[in-house]
Amino acid sequence: MTAWPQSLVLVGAGKMGAAMLQGWLRGGLPAKGVAVVEPMPSPEIAALAASRGFALNPPAAALKEPEVLALAIKPQMLDAAAAALAPLAGPQTLILSILAGKTIANLRARLPRVGAIVRAMPNTPAAVGRGACGAAAEPRASARQRDFAATLLGAVGVFHWLADEGLIDAVTAVSGSGPAYVFALVEALALAGEKLGLPPELAMGLARATVEGAGELMFRDADIPAAKLREDVTSPGGTTAAALTILQGPGGLDSLMARAVAAAHRRARELAG
Repeated sequence: MTAWPQSLVLVGAGKMGAAMLQGWLRGGLPAKGVAVVEPMPSPEIAALAASRGFALNPPAAALKEPEVLALAIKPQMLDAAAAALAPLAGPQTLILSILAGKTIANLRARLPRVGAIVRAMPNTPAAVGRGACGAAAEPRASARQRDFAATLLGAVGVFHWLADEGLIDAVTAVSGSGPAYVFALVEALALAGEKLGLPPELAMGLARATVEGAGELMFRDADIPAAKLREDVTSPGGTTAAALTILQGPGGLDSLMARAVAAAHRRARELAG
């Protein structure tokens, strides 16, 4: 079901907030009902406001309690912003929060008048409509409010409802931070190519194209497990098998990724304080 709110205030239009906003507008969110609060708007956001006609940093008096109040500020800014947000968080308002580590209880303690809260963790590929997101809703969220959240989050990629808010930090550690892990893989693969004698530009070009192509293959063949796709390019005794002996050996990629994701998970929980 597609259910766009008729009024939405987005607080924070940095990389993630801007990515979501662009996806929402492409998907059909009525721009005339949108207001964006961003003290330092990028030239891209200013241009988007001018072309699409949504309000950018309107006077506080012009902002009414919206159907959806989307929070995309840095988690550390919540306490300072709470007083300004309180007049917008009315009894009929749904808060859609992407603040890493900030729990529903944490948000409600600061904004007690708000009708309902959905806590979500998208990622930056939302900018190209290929995001991955998990979200948890308060029990008091109405079916209509859940539809608002599902429409907004589904407009920018793959979206999943979570049965337990406690899983949000794990989503943050896997897919929220995950694009950075992939970019780091590209950097490492290119550097390895350089060490074998490839010119830096060529090594980076090959690494980027390889990851882009592999990702597209997984997207196209979504029903095929990643393990099967890996096996399909691994000939017994071949070059790929030799590399995987290292990647899947002791202290290899499984262990390294588990440690990295665990570190991100710990940090997400620390931010809840």
